[in-house]
Amino acid sequence: QVQLVESGGGLVQAGGSLRLSCAASGRIFSIDTMGWYRQAPGKQREMVAVITSSRSTNYADSVKGRFTISGDNAKNTFYLQMNSLKPEDTAAYYCNALIVTNTFLNRKNDFWGQGTQVTVSL
Repeated sequence: QVQLVESGGGLVQAGGSLRLSCAASGRIFSIDTMGWYRQAPGKQREMVAVITSSRSTNYADSVKGRFTISGDNAKNTFYLQMNSLKPEDTAAYYCNALIVTNTFLNRKNDFWGQGTQVTVSL
């Protein structure tokens, strides 16, 4: 009964910025990891950025120095700040979270958002 809802996608010019948000709702005890993935036409889905509850992060080489992932545990929300956007960043972006749904049983489940389109024009 957990849902991830994304917002913030859209059309932006090269060099511009966008901020994606992903809000988790439902039966959530804690979030182990949060991440953003993207899939461009004709390409496989790839990891963009992930963050753990301990604040450690991992980024795809193509976005290092330009994108920043962050989370607000109190709001069960995480973000992807995208700066210096390039046309090659154009893709459908999906948020993902590994969520503890039952702390007593240490039950964890993987959830995905619906996806949001990011288009970067020249």
